[in-house]
Order: sequence, then C-alpha cells, then structure tokens
Amino acid sequence: MSNKANQLKAFERLLVIMDELREQCPWDKKQTMESLRHLTIEEVYELGDAILDKDLDEIKKELGDILLHIVFYSKIGSETNAFDIADVCHSICDKLVERHPHIYGDVKVENEDDVKRNWEQLKLKEGKKSVLEGVPKSLPAMVKANRIQDKVAGVGFDWEEPKQVFEKVEEELTELKSEIDKGNKDTIESEFGDVLFSMINYARFLKVNPENALERTNKKFIKRFQYLEAKAKELNKSLEDMTLSEMDIFWEEAKSL
Repeated sequence: MSNKANQLKAFERLLVIMDELREQCPWDKKQTMESLRHLTIEEVYELGDAILDKDLDEIKKELGDILLHIVFYSKIGSETNAFDIADVCHSICDKLVERHPHIYGDVKVENEDDVKRNWEQLKLKEGKKSVLEGVPKSLPAMVKANRIQDKVAGVGFDWEEPKQVFEKVEEELTELKSEIDKGNKDTIESEFGDVLFSMINYARFLKVNPENALERTNKKFIKRFQYLEAKAKELNKSLEDMTLSEMDIFWEEAKSL
C-alpha cells in the first residue's frame, strides 16, 4: 500500500490529467454536469455489481471511474468559480467533523445506534425540516424504502424487536390476500406495496440489505437459467419446445452446481 505522500501525488496526477483533458479533448470539453449525470449513475451501479461479485480488482477500477467523475464535476464547477475540488473536500471534511461530536467533541456514545440518532438530530439542527429530506427522490423504490425506514428509526420511530415486524409482515400478507379475493387491482397494488415495505423493514431487523439480497437472487436465477439454455442448445432444442418437466431436470442440475 502507498504512503500518504504517494497517495496525494497520485491524486494530483489525476487532477493534472483532468485539466489537460478538459482543455484538449473534444469530448471532455463538451461535457456538462447534466451530460455526465446518467454516466455517473451507471458507474455507481457497476461498482455495486463488482462489490456483490467480490471482485476486488474490478472494485478498484470502478472506484477509479467514480473518482474521475467527482473530479470532473469539480473541474466544471471551478470554471464558473462555483466550487473546486478543494471546496468539495473541505465540505465533506467539515460535515464529518460536525456530525461526529463523539470523536471531535465531548459527546458520549455507547454504540452504533447512538451515533445514528445523533447524526439525524444534528441534521435537523442544521435546518432540515424533516429527517426524510435527505432521501433522494430519484432513488429506486426498494432502496428508498430502506433509507426511509433507516432514517425514521434513527429518531426512535421503530419497532422494538424483530418478532413484531414479522407479525406486521403476516398482517400485510393477510390484507393482500383479502384484496386479491375481492379482485380490485388498485387496492391489490397498494397492499402489495405494503407487503414489500414491511418485508424491507424486516430485512433491516435481520441486518440484511434487501437490495443486495434481491440482486443475489437475480444473479443466481440468471446463472441457473443460462445453464438451462446451454443444456437445451446441447440437445438442439429451443426452450419453447421443451416441457416444464424437461426444463426442471436441468434446473435442478443447475441448483446442485
């Protein structure tokens, strides 16, 4: 691992390259914050994939891509004297110091929950009208639900034990079944959302990230289905021509692998 001096030198190298690209490269010169936005989102998702795959080399590369975007936005900001990379760094440093009075002040904490509660209280003191203001509107629904529940729990709005949450899941499932029996599509959707919300809340009590859990299942399903496709190809068959019983044989093989 590099020492602090080499780390700073590497970061300086990136800043110099960014300056050169912004000045000389036709593509880089053309970019705006708006044009980079969707690319940044893609990079974050690619990092997420690499983390779930536990691919450390790919994680390193994706972190580099995201760091480039941070430097890129800062460079664009500096061109209108709005802010530069130093302002960005000082901003997050100031926030970290202010939000960690148990490290940089005289506040005492006993555990992680105390830290999270202090964090949310400090944000309200900074002028936020709601603890939910910090939840981005454009977050995917599952991630948003998880963040909402985490934030309100930080100010004490929470169940006391997992058993209560599971009972809530069962209650919501019962209500969903009732609406399914009635056949009202709008209320079915509403109750289905309640079931998902309660399941995400239960995941939090189990210390499970629901987004990661679902993505692991997605990857598992894709791998098994692609195995099924490969086996069908070996038999010179299309999946449409196979019976469910035939497909189930290869599905079970994929599961055993």
